[in-house]
Amino acid sequence: MGVSKPAKPPEVTADELRASPPLLKFAFANPYNLSLLTGALAASALTLNPLIAVAALGAEALWLLHAPESRALKRLVWDKKIDKLAAELDQQALEAKIATLEQGDQRRVRELIAEEQKIDQLAAQNPSFSGDLMRDELVKSAALVSAYVDMIVTCSRYEHYLASIDPKQLERDRQMWEKRLQSPKQEDARATDIAKKNIEIISKRIEKINEIRQYITVARDQLDLIENTFHLIADQIVTMQSPREMSGQLDQLLSGVEAVRSAAIYTDGLSAERPFQLTEPSAPAPRDS
Repeated sequence: MGVSKPAKPPEVTADELRASPPLLKFAFANPYNLSLLTGALAASALTLNPLIAVAALGAEALWLLHAPESRALKRLVWDKKIDKLAAELDQQALEAKIATLEQGDQRRVRELIAEEQKIDQLAAQNPSFSGDLMRDELVKSAALVSAYVDMIVTCSRYEHYLASIDPKQLERDRQMWEKRLQSPKQEDARATDIAKKNIEIISKRIEKINEIRQYITVARDQLDLIENTFHLIADQIVTMQSPREMSGQLDQLLSGVEAVRSAAIYTDGLSAERPFQLTEPSAPAPRDS
């Protein structure tokens, strides 16, 4: 199965937007402010009365000076706008990640997201669940979905990298350099040093490849565990008497995810490693007689 056309990730992340919201832009570029400003300027032009334009520009300056820092506007307008834009950016970033996956993994991600939404709906319908307690558990489930996506994207990236490597060829290369090193003809000190460096680098690459394979195995098992636990919670949540009944299951999953994260292997730069090449010194050019 192929990979979908990659979606373009957002230029600004949701975290960056929340940390530094463009409040001045919000204050200026909103339909109410723009309509009032342009209306006043148009009226000034039509009536040939510059005082209207001066008053409008003065009022606009006062608005832009005070509106971005207004606590009332922050609570009533800006925070809601930031939350909406941040949610859109989070969704764009999620779609960009999903688009990098094979279709089978894309289906798994979307099914898990649907299962989380199902759990949210069933929890809302359970009269035994209070809003405050349930909110904490929903935060955990959202964190697990995010970790699930990151893990499956990492697995996919590692698997694509491994597909470009021939382990048997690496092993043959290592054996070849070891034979050269052990050859009784290997008397040149420079050639010996190069052979040792080749063996060292190839051995490190083989070790890293084995670590990557081990990570993929553990991470894929953790992905299955998250899926199965979400299905179990959806089955149980109708009869649960308290959100705390599923809290332990979510906490165990979060602990497992953290353990996988701590064992994550970064493959950046591995593909750039290349063995040293043994080159014999060239013969001196013949002198002119």
